[in-house]
Amino acid sequence: MSRRTDLRFRATTAVQRRLNPLLRRLPLQTVLETTGRVSGRPRRTPVGGRRVGGSFWLVSEFGERSQYVRNIKADPRVRVRIRGRWHEGTAHLMPQDDPVARLRGLPRVNSLGVRALGTNLLTVRVDLDG
Repeated sequence: MSRRTDLRFRATTAVQRRLNPLLRRLPLQTVLETTGRVSGRPRRTPVGGRRVGGSFWLVSEFGERSQYVRNIKADPRVRVRIRGRWHEGTAHLMPQDDPVARLRGLPRVNSLGVRALGTNLLTVRVDLDG
């Protein structure tokens, strides 16, 4: 990884560490809950994405460097809070999907941020139960 990419990653995650606790408390903020791969405790991350039928789609701006992606690799069972309501599901990493094209169909504000800050985009699909 280049020095510039590493600096962008570090700066973005430093900001996210401060903003995420505030954002995940907002009742209508979409939140992804994974199980910590080491601790086994629930980990909640505000995300941008969109429900399409029985699936929820999002794009990780740092691909497999994102902590929630690492947690998904260890345990794909997740919960997603969409419009204040929790849904259980199974997450799938989609490296064959075109994340830039996928972002065009997701909420604009988040997609703009992911494109601007992201260094290794990765599509994630959550198949929702029921």
